[in-house]
Amino acid sequence: MTEHHVRVHPSADRLPREDQLAWKLAAVATSTERLDAGSGAMAVNRVIDNASVAVASLLRRPVAVARAQATAHGAAGRGASVFGTHARVSPEWAAWANGTAVRELDFHDTYLAADYSHPGDNIPPLLAVAQHTGRAGADLLRGIVAAYEIHVALVKGICLHEHRIDHVAHLSAATACGLGALLRLPTETVYQAVQQAVHTTTATRQSRKGEISSWKAFAPAFAGKAAVEAVDRAMRGETSPSPVYEGEDGFLAWMLDGPESGYTVLLPEPGDPRRAILDTYTKEHSAEYQAQAIIDLARRLREKTGPLDRVRSVVLHTSHHTHRVIGSGANDPQKYDPAASRETLDHSVPYIFAVALEDGTWHHERSYAPERARRPETVALWRKITTVEDPEWTRRYHHPDPDRRAFGGRAVITLEDGSVIEDELAVADAHPAGARPFDRPAYAGKFRTLTEGVVAPADQDRFLADAERLAELSSAELSGLFPVVDTAAVAAYDAGLPKGLF
Repeated sequence: MTEHHVRVHPSADRLPREDQLAWKLAAVATSTERLDAGSGAMAVNRVIDNASVAVASLLRRPVAVARAQATAHGAAGRGASVFGTHARVSPEWAAWANGTAVRELDFHDTYLAADYSHPGDNIPPLLAVAQHTGRAGADLLRGIVAAYEIHVALVKGICLHEHRIDHVAHLSAATACGLGALLRLPTETVYQAVQQAVHTTTATRQSRKGEISSWKAFAPAFAGKAAVEAVDRAMRGETSPSPVYEGEDGFLAWMLDGPESGYTVLLPEPGDPRRAILDTYTKEHSAEYQAQAIIDLARRLREKTGPLDRVRSVVLHTSHHTHRVIGSGANDPQKYDPAASRETLDHSVPYIFAVALEDGTWHHERSYAPERARRPETVALWRKITTVEDPEWTRRYHHPDPDRRAFGGRAVITLEDGSVIEDELAVADAHPAGARPFDRPAYAGKFRTLTEGVVAPADQDRFLADAERLAELSSAELSGLFPVVDTAAVAAYDAGLPKGLF
């Protein structure tokens, strides 16, 4: 790995493009050749994971809206598939629909470092472009591994959230790079595409503040769609705002730390194995990642607390990120509102801890049902739960050793008689360093659970077999990465939606 130091340069410096971060990212992507076996196997896991959560979300409104928009844009040429339909549409619109389906339940993979990310969001646009351009599974695999490599490097090196910039700005750059690797594009073309993508997908974090809307599901799909369009323009010879990161009116100078800012991004050399995907992890529970360990902790504490009406207060001691983003430190009254949206509740660790403590389990639909959130005893417990930032948990959150990094916290439960129950959990059970790390059977099990009653058992088997052969799939066989569902039921749901422009 080499350190690339990024800082602001005045236009008079005429910073050579080979010294710019966008060029460095593009060069890593276009030199991705020899794939590490472990990285390839993990890419297969994430293809399975994405399909699991996409199928489980087919009859949810944001996914249906994105699907309706996409299917109004038929393909000129091969086109790309859309989950839940037999349609082939233009690839940027397939990226839009499928990206929304993957993101809707907040139930796929994550990587947390200086910033947040869901690297699996790279896969829908890569798969769409692979189908449309007639690429094979080996090409798609190379693109996925390259996109993860770039995404993880950016998330490690550049913090966006402290400036209230949404993390999809890193996603769009990673997707553009993954597309470059997939299509074997020249470094110059990918460099231009990265800059176009970053320039057009920088947005504020208001999408994750207060009453969180359905845009949370659309945001990464928008970034993926923008990256596809940026690559298309760059392939046609169009250029970009440059240098997008280092320019005196650019990303660092005005969106992040200002004219004096500097960052270090660690990037692999051309011959280094691309293993960043192995640093990422998926979710066992459908909730924001920093709540994963909290759910497991609540399930464990449930055996010790007895009747929950005896609880006087619960304080969760945790990291700065957890306290400020999904805890009471966000100062969002919506995080305690029984009428809040699902998107808000899955970013409310007080709500999540209350329900997990009561139920001893977590379900992607039942745990968020309006009648569940409004249960009087749940509301009473929920409003007794607060979070505090603990410097030690913040330090552990940022530990340089991935195996020692901690995303959980310590719960202190005070009962009405004054007695105190305490316990802590550093990482979720499903984390690579957790009690039950997710492996291929766990990914397959998650797929079968989430697609039960939607995908027939024989079609479940067929999908898993195709996914496991990703590196050997022909272009025509990529359609096997879309599980067979009852498209008539999906169409019937879609027919009840209001119409838009398309």
